[in-house]
Amino acid sequence: MTPKSHQLSSVRQDRVFISTNVGESVTLQCFYEGEVVARFYWYKQTLGEKPRLISSFYSYDKNGTFYDECENNPRFTLSTEKAQNHLMIKNLQVSDSATYFCASSFSVSFEFAEGITVNVKGSGLNSRPLIQQSASKTIQPGGSVTLNCTVHTGTCDEEHSVYWFKDSEESHSGLIYSHGGRNDECERKPKTHTKTCVYSLLPMKNLNVSHVGSYYCAVALCGRLLFGNGTKLNVEDEADTLLLLYFWRGVSAFTSVLSVLLASLMCMMRKKNSSTYTGNCCTVSHSQGDQEGGYLYFKPLRDMKMNRSEMQMDNTWSKCVYSSVKQ
Repeated sequence: MTPKSHQLSSVRQDRVFISTNVGESVTLQCFYEGEVVARFYWYKQTLGEKPRLISSFYSYDKNGTFYDECENNPRFTLSTEKAQNHLMIKNLQVSDSATYFCASSFSVSFEFAEGITVNVKGSGLNSRPLIQQSASKTIQPGGSVTLNCTVHTGTCDEEHSVYWFKDSEESHSGLIYSHGGRNDECERKPKTHTKTCVYSLLPMKNLNVSHVGSYYCAVALCGRLLFGNGTKLNVEDEADTLLLLYFWRGVSAFTSVLSVLLASLMCMMRKKNSSTYTGNCCTVSHSQGDQEGGYLYFKPLRDMKMNRSEMQMDNTWSKCVYSSVKQ
């Protein structure tokens, strides 16, 4: 059974992905529960490297201590009031792109939260974009999609690793896939001594609303972590699709009823204009081929007589064809 003191020292991070720009500020939130005497930490992990301790504070002291690159750096501060261990970073740089883990320790117990991945967008290794992704895709429910990421390595000739992140308001996804040290998808350009690599996220099938979100391609090369602008994936609402289907079915049914009513009205008008009428007004012909094509044929009978001498019998009659939309 987990000790009560360990439960009280648990830490929580509400967000798992933040995308921002160079020069802006960001606050990485971390909350802890209870008033237990414990230590709290922040670790920074650049993709492909081990986590590094960058800060710590004692719950009774409230004064944090920074380490490594954050030591004596005014860009980094801690907010330790009201059961929180928030890390604030000002004037963001591309080198701040990493995953930050909040952690707590009590006695022999050590606990990590899920971590927050920070994507700092700024100028790359050269003037053109290093990573290209399509802006957005909209897929029907139950469909499939493959997301692509094109990487221009520039003058960096080292092996690189590619990672895929998902940012969604509905779920905590974070890192979802990685291509570790695989450059077999690359094409080298001899004249410029550069490489262009194309990576694909594994095909996602049977899409539903849980797949909605922004998918970011990230590349770790030459000591830097670079992100693409992200591909926003949307899945059409199933309710809207069903509503549209029911609407067209209703239109089809209404058209069928209207066709029959118009045909009946025509017959009644012909009957009214005739002085003497023998037999039925109309016959309805249903052939096998007609039924399959969704057509109804209404033919006025020729067996009609006029008893007015001043009117001549007109043996010419027209055949009217009314179409009924098949449901």
